[in-house]
Amino acid sequence: MLTVKQFQQAAGLNDALANKWYQPVVNAMAKYGINTPLRMAHFIAQAGHESSGFATVEESLNYKSSALTAMFPKRITPADAERYGRTESHPADQKMIGSIIYANRNGNGDVKSGDGYKYRGRGLIQITGRANYSALVNQLRVDIVNNPEKLTEPNLAAESAAAWWKNNGLNEVADSDDVDRITRIINGGTNGMEDRKSRLLKAKGILCST
Repeated sequence: MLTVKQFQQAAGLNDALANKWYQPVVNAMAKYGINTPLRMAHFIAQAGHESSGFATVEESLNYKSSALTAMFPKRITPADAERYGRTESHPADQKMIGSIIYANRNGNGDVKSGDGYKYRGRGLIQITGRANYSALVNQLRVDIVNNPEKLTEPNLAAESAAAWWKNNGLNEVADSDDVDRITRIINGGTNGMEDRKSRLLKAKGILCST
């Protein structure tokens, strides 16, 4: 049984965050088969990275205009980046940014639908897109399609991450200790790999030592 202290040390959390997340994470891991030291270490490390150390469960779209054109050159025009991105003269229009960059992806409608912003990343592993929200409704037994903000609640933030993890075969990938593959499945690339590996090393040191 994972103790609060072990979880706190594995995730590198202060007392407040450890107490907030311990039970939701333990319950979620138990429900979705994240039940070996290696699986738990990988899950905690990846969730820790995606949530900035269990500190945030909702994607920020507070991008500078220059960042928008650098990160999403095929999805947002320079003019729209200047219009909606954060500049010295105005704050970021996060609703429009989300609506544009996530339009017509992962089950979202077009820009006018607002789905991109409505179904922006939430939860410990940042569930993103209407299709991914819809896919979890039966498992979570909560209508997160009509109430997407519920994924910011600790229990659902943790459970949605664990459910997505299991649904995408990450327990089995964790069994092979393949952090690169897990990262690519979660992220679509290798963003933040150094931090993910650092968190995994810490978690394995606490959970996998004998």
